[in-house]
Amino acid sequence: MAQRVRKAVLPVAGLGTRFLPATKAMPKEMLTVVDRPLIQYAIEECLAAGIEEFVFVTGRNKSALEDHFDAAYELEDTLVKRGKKRELKQTQEATIRPGNAIFTRQQQPLGLGHAVWCARHWIGREPFAVLLHEKTGGNVVAVMNVPREQTKSYGIVALKDGGKGSAKDGLAEMTGIVEKPAPDKAPSTLAWIGRSVVLPEVFDHLDKHETGAGGEIQLTDAMAKMIGHHPFHALTYTGQRYDCGSRIGFLEANVGVALSRAETAGETRALLERLLKG
Repeated sequence: MAQRVRKAVLPVAGLGTRFLPATKAMPKEMLTVVDRPLIQYAIEECLAAGIEEFVFVTGRNKSALEDHFDAAYELEDTLVKRGKKRELKQTQEATIRPGNAIFTRQQQPLGLGHAVWCARHWIGREPFAVLLHEKTGGNVVAVMNVPREQTKSYGIVALKDGGKGSAKDGLAEMTGIVEKPAPDKAPSTLAWIGRSVVLPEVFDHLDKHETGAGGEIQLTDAMAKMIGHHPFHALTYTGQRYDCGSRIGFLEANVGVALSRAETAGETRALLERLLKG
């Protein structure tokens, strides 16, 4: 019987150097897309999927993340007194239920695998989700096609029979995953896009602290060692995806999300047309 996923690990210890100087004193995860920080979109995604408990793996200068998901009595009291019901609702929706969030530190930047390993005691021996800024009987990673020249920026998966035997629900059995392969060595152009459900046995491999690409402890290397020993599938994602890891991708996300919302779409479109006309 499949076990429901209740917990998620969110590795948020990075320095955000691509967004300096904005991230000199503010976590990159707190940069806003339209009206809410990046990290809140991830939490909303988790809640919509039925995930209830969150382990944030942070670093120094990340206290703003904890404050954001905490109750803000003074602010809420002021909003109540001023009759700002809409703003009060938005503020309260950003609060994680008491006891459902853990913040632990990755004290050294040793890689994504190491960040996930730092959450091991809070996860225990049950399946969990990993989200970078539902089927649970085995391991599932979300993938999408990328241009071959971009394979060096992602974990790239290989599928059984090239994915020809994919199930109707979009799942395909994985035969391998490689971290950031050169385009001429990539087994496919299917890239892991930072969403996965993993069995706790991954910690047995992360415990060894073996390094891979970039001299870091890679989560993809640990997952690769589980393939063939545990059920492992890829789920092809076909929706809209924004890459907020770059400045242009972040700008695209702001424009795209604004255009997707009824309350901002019209004004955003008019603004873009005005700017393009010069």
